[in-house]
Amino acid sequence: MAVTSLAQTLTPVFSVVTHTLSWQSAAWLGITLVFYSFAVWVFRRLNNHPLIHPLTLTAIAVGVLLGITDTPVAQYHQYAGLLHWLLGPATVALAVPLFNQWQRIRHLGWPLLLSVAVGGVIAPVLAWLMVYIMDAPLAIQMTMLVKSITSPLAMETGAIIGGIPALAAAFVIITGIVGALAAPLTYRVFNVTLPEAQGVPLGSVCHAVGTAKALHMGEIQGALATVGLCVNGVMTAVVLPLLF
Repeated sequence: MAVTSLAQTLTPVFSVVTHTLSWQSAAWLGITLVFYSFAVWVFRRLNNHPLIHPLTLTAIAVGVLLGITDTPVAQYHQYAGLLHWLLGPATVALAVPLFNQWQRIRHLGWPLLLSVAVGGVIAPVLAWLMVYIMDAPLAIQMTMLVKSITSPLAMETGAIIGGIPALAAAFVIITGIVGALAAPLTYRVFNVTLPEAQGVPLGSVCHAVGTAKALHMGEIQGALATVGLCVNGVMTAVVLPLLF
């Protein structure tokens, strides 16, 4: 039984490794990484502007190249399977910033957790309500529920509850960009000056893009955004599969 279970666990890993050994897979992985590295350089050169987030630039560049070379998206997904598989380790790695901020979480206590929970519920539920009113397919409705957590968690959780992983990544990027752009104006209009109150929403609702914006605003904002990103991501990934 143990051997069978181990074999079932390792089968996807062997499949990914097998496909990665082909020259087509190596080529597409290399191209994707080059695009991403260049996108990161541009992002930093332009002062971390949300509209030019590396994920957005990389997705556009890869999409254009797929169109030029007439390569089906499904074929690219197979070639770049290693990147998709690495979403698992990337998700587990969120434990590192969560551990690093543990003292701050303990210090702020339940008000912090309550704030993250409320924001993590209201934002996706309002978005889900909009697509529900528009009578969108159930898969899109389920995908919308994971729009406010970081991409690795959103794609995996979305797949579990019947959503579309690729669309989840798109929703996540759009949510982060819109939130990062709207946050400064929102804070000015409502006179939100407390660093903790600025950082937590950016991380818990706008995930990695919002956290990057928070880090640009200040050290405290960045730290609290990291906490919000991790806590909301873990809570959402645990709760949604239990509900659906």
